[in-house]
Amino acid sequence: MKLPLEAELVRVFIGESDKYGGKPLYQAIVEEARKRGMAGATAVRGTLGFGVHSRIHTSKVLRLSEDLPMIVEIVDKTERIEEFLPHLDSMVKEGLITIEKVRVFAYRHDEGGQG
Repeated sequence: MKLPLEAELVRVFIGESDKYGGKPLYQAIVEEARKRGMAGATAVRGTLGFGVHSRIHTSKVLRLSEDLPMIVEIVDKTERIEEFLPHLDSMVKEGLITIEKVRVFAYRHDEGGQG
């Protein structure tokens, strides 16, 4: 797949314990993006954060570490992002979804299959 120079980045801020269809929400989002043939998606676990309820979630306090912040990032063409947003909106019951324009510098893979 070739990405245009100008693309969009969707960033989804959720909790690690959020679920969708019986599985972790971050996993469900990445799997849905892959199923739709999107250019790429990555889930990242945060070590410290807070959201709309202003509760601190951190890996330093054992009892709070059950719901660490998760960020899912998805990059693709604007049209593909726009098509994905209604489904994403239905999946995320609590959290923050942002969209920003990005400039793609490189999007490539090793044609020789070495990585």
